[in-house]
Amino acid sequence: MFGRKKKEKVPGEKRFKTIRDAYALAKREYSFVILRCFAVFFPLWGVGIGLGAFFGRPGYGAFVTFPLAALGGFFYFTRMASSAAYASIEGQMGAGASVLMSIRRGWTVSPAVNVNKSQDMVHRAVGRPGIVLVGEGGAALRSLLNDERRKMERFAPGVPVFELVVGNGEDQVSIRKLQRRMKKFPKKLSKVQLRELRARLKSIGGMNIPLPKGPMPKNLRMPKPR
Repeated sequence: MFGRKKKEKVPGEKRFKTIRDAYALAKREYSFVILRCFAVFFPLWGVGIGLGAFFGRPGYGAFVTFPLAALGGFFYFTRMASSAAYASIEGQMGAGASVLMSIRRGWTVSPAVNVNKSQDMVHRAVGRPGIVLVGEGGAALRSLLNDERRKMERFAPGVPVFELVVGNGEDQVSIRKLQRRMKKFPKKLSKVQLRELRARLKSIGGMNIPLPKGPMPKNLRMPKPR
């Protein structure tokens, strides 16, 4: 009469939706997505079966290496989805901010803290390394970065301030490598210092800009940069 309510299968549904969204994203940039994954899975599995046969245990080799081959195929699938996600936003206004905001932890991002009429913009990321100013735009971008650096040095004296420019030119960081570059900064601040810095900069605020639609799906687990 007073039976327990069945638990909703929320985790399973979310996992399925994640895979479905990732597949739709990869399909926009690549043809025969599933066949490409099988092209990775079957050779890996074949090697496992071959090794098992060499030792007289082909069935055991197939059983043991099946999950490894499946993992290899799935990893290749996530790489395709990741590449498609970056391709969908490359060249769009606010693409750099979208990538920064998709970093899972460690950074607090304020997009477009400084913008000019040409839509050149500077984003601010605050983390254990200090303050990272990420610029997107053209020739006038250097002036924006300098202005923002002076402001940070005034509001947070002694805190390390780094600069990155998003692009494919010399001394620039591409959208695809931006997250990886952010992870390379050395940690300079303690957790207490970081909390104080975030509280101090919170009053400065930033500007709201329209980010690219659907660039970096929150549910899509991107592969960890090497």
